[in-house]
Amino acid sequence: MAVVNSEQPSFTDVEYGNRRRTSKRERFLEMMDATIPWQVWVGVIEPHYYTDRAGKRGRKAKPVETMLRMYLLQAWFSLSDEGVEDAIYDSYAMRRFMGLDFALEQVPDATTLLHFRHLLEEHKLGEKLFAAQNEIFEAEGWIMRGGSIIDATIIAAPSSTKNASGTRDPEMHQTKKGNQWYFGMKGHIGTDAGTGYVHSVSATAANVHDLDEAHRLVREDDEVGYVDAGYQGAQKRPEIAGDERRSKIEWRVAARKGKLKVMAEPDRAEQSRQAAVRAKVEHPFLIVKRDFGFSKTRYRGIAKNLNHLHVLFASANWLMRARAVALTPATA
Repeated sequence: MAVVNSEQPSFTDVEYGNRRRTSKRERFLEMMDATIPWQVWVGVIEPHYYTDRAGKRGRKAKPVETMLRMYLLQAWFSLSDEGVEDAIYDSYAMRRFMGLDFALEQVPDATTLLHFRHLLEEHKLGEKLFAAQNEIFEAEGWIMRGGSIIDATIIAAPSSTKNASGTRDPEMHQTKKGNQWYFGMKGHIGTDAGTGYVHSVSATAANVHDLDEAHRLVREDDEVGYVDAGYQGAQKRPEIAGDERRSKIEWRVAARKGKLKVMAEPDRAEQSRQAAVRAKVEHPFLIVKRDFGFSKTRYRGIAKNLNHLHVLFASANWLMRARAVALTPATA
């Protein structure tokens, strides 16, 4: 772990090292700290970070990695700017992840984090961090080409008008799923059919049909697309049918329940096999919505929440990779 404090352990370090049990939070942070390629991600942000600060007066800029670690803590634990600042002061595991020695420096304040987050949003750096993660997965051979699984999830937005503007977010809309109405946005993803790692992310208002984003979520060299029953007719969409490469994709669309009941046994068995493949797309959604707590939008507007989604799905990929490595038996 790249901790920037002195080599001599403090009394707190010694006392904490004698605890009987390691918390889930600490295990998670240690896993992510060891997995994320900090130099690569810092390199993505660094040119924009110091360029934006050129000529500005005031306090010396905090290191990019320090701010990135604080931002990720905010994203992973679904905290406000003030909340993550307080949490780092309260949590030894978080302070250790940040690499802070309070005898030498303090936690960056909430305003500093706010400016850093705005920097990421302005330059769409969440998307670039996600792209950098995908490049590493490709280079290491952790992605299996040939097929993608596409799906979408509704992310609720506050419907209350008790805010500074007195209005609901104008970029969010209502949609009906089953017998229930939802107000918010949709997060759309394309995942590798072999591994379940997310390779494409987009976001729309909740009332946009899932099919409208299908062409953005498949790769040009995909041969097969696995989708649920809501994507009926995907191959007929002009963005797909009119594209030389995407028009060759074989779309394996889930049968609707009514048709599934009357299918012959061999066809039902094939549908069951395809459902097992499609189930992989639920894992990153589960991590982002349950583990990272992004079941409701944190910001106003699609663009800001899309930047957040890119960071969360990149983090989900790293977490899935770390868990896969941990489950793989060590070889001599």
